[in-house]
Amino acid sequence: MRRTALLLVSAALFVLSTALPAAAFNPDTRVSIGSPAAPFSQNKQNEPAVAIDANDPTILAAGANDNIDLEACNAGNDTTCPFTPDVGTSGIYFSFDSGGSWIQPTYSGLSARGCLGVVGDTDPPCTPVIGPIGTVPNYFENGLVSDGDPAVAFGPTPGANGGFSWGNGERLYYANLTANSSGGGVETFRGFEGIGVSSTDDLSAAAAGDNGAWTNPTIISRQSSTTFSDKEQIWADNASSSPFFGTVYVCWAAFMGQELSPNAVPAGLQVAVSHDGGATWHQHAVGGAANNGQRNPLDGCTVRTDSNGGAYVFGIGTVSQAGHQAFELMSRSTNGGERSGPGSVGGHRERRPDRNRRDRPHRDVVRERHARSAARVLHGVHRPRGNVVGSADHRNGG
Repeated sequence: MRRTALLLVSAALFVLSTALPAAAFNPDTRVSIGSPAAPFSQNKQNEPAVAIDANDPTILAAGANDNIDLEACNAGNDTTCPFTPDVGTSGIYFSFDSGGSWIQPTYSGLSARGCLGVVGDTDPPCTPVIGPIGTVPNYFENGLVSDGDPAVAFGPTPGANGGFSWGNGERLYYANLTANSSGGGVETFRGFEGIGVSSTDDLSAAAAGDNGAWTNPTIISRQSSTTFSDKEQIWADNASSSPFFGTVYVCWAAFMGQELSPNAVPAGLQVAVSHDGGATWHQHAVGGAANNGQRNPLDGCTVRTDSNGGAYVFGIGTVSQAGHQAFELMSRSTNGGERSGPGSVGGHRERRPDRNRRDRPHRDVVRERHARSAARVLHGVHRPRGNVVGSADHRNGG
């Protein structure tokens, strides 16, 4: 009897297990639907990012390095496949049905899509022209190039009085690496690469290809002539329970001395904060810049907030006292990222090394809405075995 019951339960579970996947399974959905099937590299994308609107989870935005507007490899010299000078590569995509389908808008900007070339070297080099682009707009018009590595985040839109409310709608922030345009010989900012941020409050118009739906990009990174800002991430405090609701955070690594010495490129982890919807930004360092026998630079950051307004920045580096194994730094701010003093860093080494793990911080840190402690607030922080895991608690500053 017991055997019969077990067989019946097993049969029922088998039927259930075979029926559920058919109902719950969603096939992969192409996001970069504007991308052509050929030629290379116009059909190439990589390093994607995605954000879900906390105010309306059916709305998603994604970014990626997208070569849709670059020249084809057959243009000009067939032995090269260059990034066309001054043509942007920061793709943008929208979904209004929870990711079931996607829109890749077509804007106007500097484009090399028409530079397809022919086999052989008889055709002239590519000359980009104003035309259709599938990347975030308004960069070329402001003497800039959208240079990829995008990061996206949704936050509330500020009202006329400066206060934030989901009742005002949502604002999409788009951060990416940004370079100076080569035209005219005038630098918009100093250095090799900066961090540019633009935003849109009209998602429908932005998805329809309206350049005017986007703000002009703002360079938020403080730059010197040798600065290469890299590996940025962006986040907006989207919890209405937070005293810093609407505050936007961007973290990145600022490589100093870039291109001048291959053995001396110290990078300090930087954070920029905006309390007014991206109109103004304040930047400060989270970790000191170093690249020497004692420590390698921190980079590969991510940033998140909790429901009480705490902000957490994660970075990765190495220290000699741990055998140059990677460690992850967590820096915490409880006052909206306004730095007023340095924090301390402590760490411990776990016993069982696992060198097969990738030493990069996890980009998908999840915030619980009603967590009571930092340990319960943030999940998904990658902690490789054998690595040093450190934290800094800036209770009086970011």
